[in-house]
Amino acid sequence: MSGGAVAMLVVSIVVVWGGLAAGIVYLRRHPDEPGDEN
Repeated sequence: MSGGAVAMLVVSIVVVWGGLAAGIVYLRRHPDEPGDEN
């Protein structure tokens, strides 16, 4: 694999796992309470 391919692989992994971690942190700080939709 070329250097550019490795760099893009690392960037995509960071974006995916960073988004997952950010979502988990957001849900831990703002829990979704039942009956909140009305």
